[in-house]
Amino acid sequence: MKLSQVAVQLYTLRDFLKTPADIAETLRKVAAIGYQAVQVSGMGPIAEEELNALLEKNGLVCCATHENGDLIRAEPAKIVDRLRKLNCKYTAYPFPAGVDWTQPDHLDRLAADLDRAGAALRAAGQVLTYHNHAIELIPFAGKTALDYLYAQTDPQNLLAEIDTYWIQYGGGNPAAWCRKLKGRLPLLHMKDYAFTTADKPVFAEIGKGNLNWPEIVAAAEASGCEWFIVEQDSCAGDPFDSIRLSFQYIKANLVG
Repeated sequence: MKLSQVAVQLYTLRDFLKTPADIAETLRKVAAIGYQAVQVSGMGPIAEEELNALLEKNGLVCCATHENGDLIRAEPAKIVDRLRKLNCKYTAYPFPAGVDWTQPDHLDRLAADLDRAGAALRAAGQVLTYHNHAIELIPFAGKTALDYLYAQTDPQNLLAEIDTYWIQYGGGNPAAWCRKLKGRLPLLHMKDYAFTTADKPVFAEIGKGNLNWPEIVAAAEASGCEWFIVEQDSCAGDPFDSIRLSFQYIKANLVG
């Protein structure tokens, strides 16, 4: 993994992205830490042209986005247009809202919609990925629902954005999932998994939890991962301190 492949998911900093002025200051701080790329998500209204100018000013690239899941399924052409405006190749279906995982037809419809949307993006030279949580690891058709979702879609139309925390939370092995999705894993959400003394799982800075990062990164690299994206859904303190600690750990321990 190269340092230039390390990005931060801006959703981590969502409380500091409500206005264009907030976004400008947040991107300045992200670049000052050393990040060279961001995943666009969780921000308030801003024109793509203005966002592009702010990214360029701070030496940042938009490596990927998260887009509205319903819009991806129903109107992928609008996603294609937004990604073009951001000069961005990758996006992710962020969360299966409205999907009843006890109903096989719901999962079949989701798979069909994502396959169709992914084909539309692929025709435009773009890539649709699926961002997992833990719900997709429920047993389904002899494996997991996530296995089924990938099996029911064309590997060229739906790729993966594996989230390490949620794989672990759901009882899976993040490195094993990275290996399983060889050739289908352009994006990795790096999110550490820790426990409190009250025996509760919590989000943690990279290197502050119990995930085996050398193994995960090696597996992701072997599977062709292009972007290693730091995310922390909630932070005990200042989120900027959290993304700084994660970056420093990655730079010192994982960058080859």
